[in-house]
Amino acid sequence: MMTSANPTIAICVRGLTNRFGAQVVHENLDLDVIRGEVLGVVGGSGTGKSVLLRTLIGLNRPAKGQIRILDTNLIGASDRDMRALERRWGVLFQDGALFSSLTVAQNVDLVLKEQTDLGPRLRREIAALKIAMVGLPPDSGRKFPSELSGGMRKRAGLARALALDPEILFLDEPTAGLDPIGAAAFDELIKSLNTTLGLTVFLVTHDLDTLHAITHRVAVLAERRVIRCLPLKELVNDPHPWIQSYFSGPRGRVAALSHAGAA
Repeated sequence: MMTSANPTIAICVRGLTNRFGAQVVHENLDLDVIRGEVLGVVGGSGTGKSVLLRTLIGLNRPAKGQIRILDTNLIGASDRDMRALERRWGVLFQDGALFSSLTVAQNVDLVLKEQTDLGPRLRREIAALKIAMVGLPPDSGRKFPSELSGGMRKRAGLARALALDPEILFLDEPTAGLDPIGAAAFDELIKSLNTTLGLTVFLVTHDLDTLHAITHRVAVLAERRVIRCLPLKELVNDPHPWIQSYFSGPRGRVAALSHAGAA
C-alpha cells in the first residue's frame, strides 16, 4: 500500500494487474513516471500498451494494484477527487477523437464549458490561444474535423487536450498514420511543449523516430509487466531478445543512425 508521496513522481504504479476474463494482460506491473519527463511506452502486439494508458486515466478498472497520480490515489478515489484529477491531465487518442459535429474551436470550448465557470467570450479566447499553441492556422477554429488533414486533426485534438493547462499529457500513438514530415513536426511540437510548459508526457508509441527524438526514458512492456524503464541509449544495449529485435532490427538501426547524424 502506498502511504507517502514523492514530489518528483507524477505517476506511481505498483502491483497492477489487468485481466479480461481468463486473459491476463498485466500482472504485478510496477512503473514510475518522473515529473517533467517524456516517457515512451513500447511493447509487442497484445502487451497492453493502450490498456495501461486507459487504466491510468480511469477508463479501465484493474483487478488489483495501486495507482497514484499527482499525489492522488486513483483506485477508490471519490467522484469529486476524480473530477479534480481529470482537470490536471489531458488525453490525445488516435486520430484526435474529435466530435465530428463540432468545429475545432467548439471541440476545445466544450472542455472549458464542462470543466470551468468561464464565460463564453473568455472561453473563445482560450480556445483560439490553444489552437495557435499547437501550430494550427487561425482559421482552423472554424473548420470541422472532416475538413482537416490527419496531421491537423491530431493537432486539433492536442489543442483540446491542452485546454485546461494540464500537468500530464497522455498520448496514444500520436504519429500513427502521419507521413514522415508530419510525424517529425508533431514530435517537435511535443518536445517544445514539454520544454516550455514542463509537461509530463506519457507516450504510447511504436514510432522509433519519436522514441529517439523526444523521450527521456522508454518503458518496455513484455511478460505482462514493465521489464525495463531506461534512457534509450542504455536500453538499446540490453540483451533481452525482444528489445534487441525491436531496437537493433533494420528499422531500429536506421532510426538510430538518423538521429545520431542529427545530433
